[in-house]
Amino acid sequence: MDQSEQKRLWEKCVAFHGHACGGLTIGYKAALYAIELLNLTFSDDEEVVCISENDACGVDAIQVILGCSAGKGNLLFHITGKQAFSVYNRTSGRSVRLVLRPKPREMTREESFDYFQSLQPAEMFDTMETRLRLPEPARLFRSLPCESCGEITAEHLLRIEDGKKLCLDCCHPYDRFRV
Repeated sequence: MDQSEQKRLWEKCVAFHGHACGGLTIGYKAALYAIELLNLTFSDDEEVVCISENDACGVDAIQVILGCSAGKGNLLFHITGKQAFSVYNRTSGRSVRLVLRPKPREMTREESFDYFQSLQPAEMFDTMETRLRLPEPARLFRSLPCESCGEITAEHLLRIEDGKKLCLDCCHPYDRFRV
């Protein structure tokens, strides 16, 4: 990918996210690195899957560049608080987990932005095997009304309580360890 294409993608990410910041840069560089390592193109459906271990700014760049989104079912969250992204290419069966390396010292937001912008993706991330298996493609479920509040709920998230189908908001979870 040439410099002008990278610049165009960066500007597209900034427009989607609303501002330029170090966090967006992390996701931008992770997406570019995943493209390079896995020979990816924009995912029109679920050809590319990303499991993000955070819900921070960088996820917006993942959406813009890789075409992963929660709505399509190919952007999933496994929140660990880490700047880490597992990216899967369903077509080739290849995957990689990208983990952000620590910064060399404490930095202001502006310094962090400049630091991340100055690095090549390979300088920013450790690459390793993915820890989580490739999720199955998104499934479609019937939607049924909750028998308490009446709101339409995906069938797989309904619970049976006293013989009624209840949404998660209306059911009373059973957990003997919570008081």
